[in-house]
Amino acid sequence: MNERNVDVLIIGAGPAGLAAAISARESGIESLLVLEREKESGGILRQCIHNGFGLHRFKEELTGPEYAQRDIDKAAELEIDIECSTTVLTVSSDHTVTCVSASKGLQIIHAKAIVLAMGCRERPRGALCTPGTRCAGIYSAGTAQRFVNLEGFMPGKRVVILGSGDIGLIMARRMTLQGAKVLACVEIMPYSSGLNRNIVQCLHDYDIPLYLSHTVIDIKGKERLEGVTVAKVDEKRNPIPGTEIEFDCDTLLLSCGLIPENELSLSAGVELSPATSGAVVNESFETSVPGIFACGNVLHVHDLVDHVSNESFKAGAAAAAYVRNEQLAAPMITVKDGNGVRGTVPQLIRSDTDKPVDLMFRPSAVFRNSAAVVECGEKELIRKKAMIFTPGEMALVTIKPEMLKELPADSITVRIE
Repeated sequence: MNERNVDVLIIGAGPAGLAAAISARESGIESLLVLEREKESGGILRQCIHNGFGLHRFKEELTGPEYAQRDIDKAAELEIDIECSTTVLTVSSDHTVTCVSASKGLQIIHAKAIVLAMGCRERPRGALCTPGTRCAGIYSAGTAQRFVNLEGFMPGKRVVILGSGDIGLIMARRMTLQGAKVLACVEIMPYSSGLNRNIVQCLHDYDIPLYLSHTVIDIKGKERLEGVTVAKVDEKRNPIPGTEIEFDCDTLLLSCGLIPENELSLSAGVELSPATSGAVVNESFETSVPGIFACGNVLHVHDLVDHVSNESFKAGAAAAAYVRNEQLAAPMITVKDGNGVRGTVPQLIRSDTDKPVDLMFRPSAVFRNSAAVVECGEKELIRKKAMIFTPGEMALVTIKPEMLKELPADSITVRIE
């Protein structure tokens, strides 16, 4: 068994972990280690061969692998130590990490600071409680994406997609381009959970129908999927009798949401938010356990990888500052969700912060010609108008440090009106 010490340990070498590592190194951390369970760095971007990445960060349009390669190359240039094919077993509150790999066996690593960047996973069929047989031909959209883009396998020829998350929308286009017939995209909510640009480019451009307020109520087939039954749902999401539609298909892709992978966070005693399923953090992305930070999709599910990188750069720099004992204790301002807002991150802000703080949240419904408002009691701090707020797109408002001085209360509220 190997045992060693490092200053900053980062778990995950996807876009969040790589950005945090680059930032920590550029902040002066020499003793730096990144652990990754996959055999290569890059995370989910390796299988996202479509373009649309990097518009905010690089001011150009890149594919997922191109975006990831820029950070991989930068990490190599900075000589950052990345150990792939390494599975982290536990993380403790005293910053002790236990991991295992074929090359180094069991390792115990003691870190001064830890950055959690494990990403997220897809919601499986079992969590959806969809009735029907357990036949072959049912995949999560991300699994199908890996099969097609990395492994070179086609999951099927006649496809129905349940859920309108971005991966499902993108796979509707990808399967069509590979010769499959995508019969429908079915969404139980009255609005899509994906970006509007993906609805247009992946469904409308290929004449793929989107059934809102519909869901799959039956799955047919013994050995292989033979068809699904779709029905309209009411306001309580219960199927409406007489609205059934039959689809003959051999493949059902599930795109019904992502879940942050926080099992390691829980083992470290990190407090999780019921709204985001990720850690409760302050503006430096430090969790409830001092010296443990979280960023990327393990913190809250993002729409754009550019935003993942942006917050992960901040988390890496904050971890470096923690190692150097540069972070001082200050009274905390609590950030609360108000009307129409779900899962604002960060949930806490130090009152003496000297940098702008980006508040990110999901609208709880579709709001047109509305405004995002940040207020403290009767005092309005920010009012940001928009033509539309939708759950499929993350909203962002930025608080300047001077706004936090001499607030009439120790909490602020974010709401949509």
